[in-house]
Amino acid sequence: MPSIELSSPQSLRKRVIGAGALNIVAILASQLIRLGGNLVITRLLVPEMFGVMAIATTVSVLLLLLSDVGLRQNIIQSPRGDDPLFLNTVWSVQIIRGFGLFFIMQLLALGSWFTQHIGLWPAHSTYAVPELPLVLAITGLFAIFHGFQSTKVDVAVRAFQQKRVVLAELIVQLVGLVVMLVAGYLTRSIWALVASGLVSTFVFTILSHAMFQGPNNRLQWDPAAWREMLAYGRWILLSSAVGVLAMQGDRIWFGGSMTVAELGVYSIAVSMLATFQSSLQRLAGAVVLPAFSEATRADDKERLRTLYFNFRLVFDFLSLFTCGFLLAASPLIIGWLYDARYAGAGNMMAILSLSFFTLRYSLAHQVWLALGLTKYVAIDNIIRVVSLFTLMPLLLAIGGVTWALWGVALHTYTTLFLIFKVNRQLGLLDWKRELVVLPSLAIGACAGWVITRLFA
Repeated sequence: MPSIELSSPQSLRKRVIGAGALNIVAILASQLIRLGGNLVITRLLVPEMFGVMAIATTVSVLLLLLSDVGLRQNIIQSPRGDDPLFLNTVWSVQIIRGFGLFFIMQLLALGSWFTQHIGLWPAHSTYAVPELPLVLAITGLFAIFHGFQSTKVDVAVRAFQQKRVVLAELIVQLVGLVVMLVAGYLTRSIWALVASGLVSTFVFTILSHAMFQGPNNRLQWDPAAWREMLAYGRWILLSSAVGVLAMQGDRIWFGGSMTVAELGVYSIAVSMLATFQSSLQRLAGAVVLPAFSEATRADDKERLRTLYFNFRLVFDFLSLFTCGFLLAASPLIIGWLYDARYAGAGNMMAILSLSFFTLRYSLAHQVWLALGLTKYVAIDNIIRVVSLFTLMPLLLAIGGVTWALWGVALHTYTTLFLIFKVNRQLGLLDWKRELVVLPSLAIGACAGWVITRLFA
């Protein structure tokens, strides 16, 4: 087993700051590319196409996360995370999983076609759209491409060597944007979205092998590595299996209760929020988890505690300010960026922005992963999915889609008691710190209200 190099707090701090700054620049560039492409493509395609793609993407993500055993997190966290035999075993598992998911996706596509053939779905339902079965079948290729991605990317994240990761992601995003816009202009069909996603995933897989340093992956199997993956990943598998239902359950319910156009508008609101959410989640996965994991491997509890509170201060301010700002300014933002067909996304986005209040607690999950306390992540996700699948059908029955949106926005609040309980046990709960950041919410709301008054 390779020896573990323990870096000094100064060295870790320097690498964290460097990786954080690099990722912030990459996030800004990425979101500008994403927003620009989104604005153009929504003018080339009708809302119904985004509704169909929302279902196909939801199914793909469902399958990926239902079979997620935390391979990437295990590489970042494990003392063997730079051992070639361990990495090759992870890669072999990825490939097997990819082909398995592709096969399942074909069965789902066949099932979708059959349910349409027997007229199971109402005519207005997204599940009744004729293109859906073929879109599902082709998007299954995502899983195969993803399975062949090199573990050298995860090793680079683990070691804070993220310049190539950032460059590869930006290249892939630009390639996907070009494919989407060209195909969208030529076909004006949903296949522009499908082609963009497939090409992006394929190109990143190629770059993951060609751009990154380290031994090339090959098919290998180490029983000890497999046992470690099972021990670390069994709770992550459960966590992902239920967590994905909490993350994507809204689209599952709305796919049957919204028209295709309404689901397309809803997907725009979700996509806009994802611009902010993915930025924070990227920082958490690319900077926070490696830092927490290194402190854990060094058995330095005080350094871990200091890192946690320092990161929380930044995440609390960003999340709470964004929550308040979008609560007030979402209709104006949608009105600026999109044409009248997507106007309804503004009010949807304002309600859904309330989820940012709890998004900042995703840092607790990173601590739990670094410490190997994956069962708490699973319990957290079980609470989320029970809350969502209780609130959504209830609120849909009482007040329709508008009421159900509140269920989507607020269901994560039910996990706070678990987060506070576990963090208190770990010495990471400080009520003064919890309360002192709350004015950021009011500051964000005031900023959104002022901008709305000035530019509405």
